[in-house]
Amino acid sequence: MVKKSALEKMVLQKNKNKGNNNNNEDQKTRSNRFLVNINILGSAGPIRFVVNEKDLVSGVIDTALKSYAREGRLPVLGSDANNFFLYCANAGFDALNPLEPIGSYGVRNFVLCKKQVYSSKTAPESELISRKSSGGWKAWLNKSFSFKILSQ
Repeated sequence: MVKKSALEKMVLQKNKNKGNNNNNEDQKTRSNRFLVNINILGSAGPIRFVVNEKDLVSGVIDTALKSYAREGRLPVLGSDANNFFLYCANAGFDALNPLEPIGSYGVRNFVLCKKQVYSSKTAPESELISRKSSGGWKAWLNKSFSFKILSQ
């Protein structure tokens, strides 16, 4: 029988107690956290981070925008979460309610889109082209095709 010193006994006892207490606490905190993937339109790849299932959708949008800016991604989006919609990537055409918890939707993949803001003085570009063009669809096609070549 090998005798253990008092120091070894204390260390073993601490490790036993530490393992038991932390293990229960870790299981409680792990059960309500999960990894989300947020694809941002126009960006190269998704943003990934861990959220609590009770976090509000607006808070998740805010965290995604901060992570996006911290990584220096392009295009620059801004930091106002009110200017964005969050959608489920798999299904659903309606934007998520910003005041509901993210965990209530049961999905982990999302798409972040910027809200389109039109003022009363401007119209969408497609309407402007069709109103100004003359010569029918061929003229519109030529203008659209030359615009795409110049913008690349």
